[in-house]
Amino acid sequence: MRSIFTATLATLLCLAVAAPPASAADKPLSQEDAAWLDRVTFGVDSATVASYRELGRRRFLEAQLHPRADGLPQPIAAQIAGFDVMKTPTGTLLAQVRDQYRDIKDMPDGDAKQEARKALQKQGNQYAQQAQAAELLRAVYDENQLREQLVWFWLNHFSVFQNKGRVRWLVADYAQNTIRPNALGKFRDLVMATLKSPAMLEYLDNAQNARDKVNENYARELMELHTLGVNSGYSQADVQSLARVLTGVGVNFEGQPRKMRPDLRPYYVQEGVFEFNPNRHDFGDQVLLGKTIKGGGFDEVEKAVDLIVSQPACATFISTKLAKYFVSDNPPPSLIAAMAKTFRRSDGDIAEVMETMLTSKEFTASLGKRYKDPTQFLVSTMRLAYDGKPVENPRPLVNWINQLGQAPFGRITPDGWPMTDSEWSSSGQVAKRFEIARAIGSGANHLFDLDEAGTRSVGGFPQLTTPTYYATIEPTLGPKTRGALSQATSQQEWNTFLLASPEFNYR
Repeated sequence: MRSIFTATLATLLCLAVAAPPASAADKPLSQEDAAWLDRVTFGVDSATVASYRELGRRRFLEAQLHPRADGLPQPIAAQIAGFDVMKTPTGTLLAQVRDQYRDIKDMPDGDAKQEARKALQKQGNQYAQQAQAAELLRAVYDENQLREQLVWFWLNHFSVFQNKGRVRWLVADYAQNTIRPNALGKFRDLVMATLKSPAMLEYLDNAQNARDKVNENYARELMELHTLGVNSGYSQADVQSLARVLTGVGVNFEGQPRKMRPDLRPYYVQEGVFEFNPNRHDFGDQVLLGKTIKGGGFDEVEKAVDLIVSQPACATFISTKLAKYFVSDNPPPSLIAAMAKTFRRSDGDIAEVMETMLTSKEFTASLGKRYKDPTQFLVSTMRLAYDGKPVENPRPLVNWINQLGQAPFGRITPDGWPMTDSEWSSSGQVAKRFEIARAIGSGANHLFDLDEAGTRSVGGFPQLTTPTYYATIEPTLGPKTRGALSQATSQQEWNTFLLASPEFNYR
């Protein structure tokens, strides 16, 4: 795979003169420390290296596993809070959308009605893009780097597609209020949070699941993709039983109370837009994974989730997925077994499972060998290049991650973006990474535009020959990359070569 980079550099680059000399640097981290830090975070910056030097590996990991506060710098937190999709509570936002849909429906057919539909669709797309920008900004700037990696991992694991139905208006809330608070908590709580998410219920059609018209879509994916995995022992009958347990689990976009018989009212559950509507629920007993779940309302759902996540197959499946993301395409069985054991012992505590993995000899042995996926490449590039400097305009980040083919909330199918190295190492992908490396390395990227027209900018090209570079990256460079860097004609070209190099694209 590394040969792809060598060939691409040979064909795409014109090398000429030596790189400028670097300033004095701090004593380098050991190559193991540098590689470990690069894997546990999205990529090194000066603040991360300083924290690691101060705390050491054990205390640094403890802080990452148990973040105490929001780790965003104030300018970035303010920027995200200023997005329209973040300023409006989800219930209010959906009420506005509902009213606009009603107004459009009542309009006479014609050009005006078509334009109103387009305008509403455009607004929804803008809100989804703001949600994408918020996730990328958090990945780049939040000091709680392990949590942000897990937020990306869980968003991909519990994937939703922004262009289905009302999901585009819901993805910002899904990331911020469903995934992020549970990313390092109990897996059972994370499953329940996604189960109650309007984005998930809309995307996987459980909002249409009712006792007289059962929809099995979410039930199937809940077991196959979210908890147990294929060939884990459940049957089609289990899918059908779970689907019936999930009847009535849906959303209330109407903002109006449901009419129901007095004997059903005690079973009604509403949390924001989420609702459990007993009018639509099958109260019959169900047999799931060999256990009988007595009819009883929403407590059937909680019992079903408890049963599913307590299965040994769930511990193994989730441990395997985590190890594939953080360690290798084919993680050692010994590591998966150790992680699954921790999962079962800790009642699915994600932080404890992560600690088992990140302190293992198998994890250490994998360092430097994991090819970065597009998100890891883009975020690590930004972290090294701009080193905490707040961008004024995150739209290029959204454009780049879409060009690289791994946009948050952009996967149509519910299986999430692939995690294997081979999916992201084609010559086309490498060429696109080179273009982005050049845009970032040269400063020609509009990240620091101060107005919509891009006529005012406070940007410039970054200086990558920093103490952070010499402490973590420079010692890892091979002869071919050093040769390319030595022939760069400018600092901008040197930056491009470094960010496109094989060494930088592995972690």
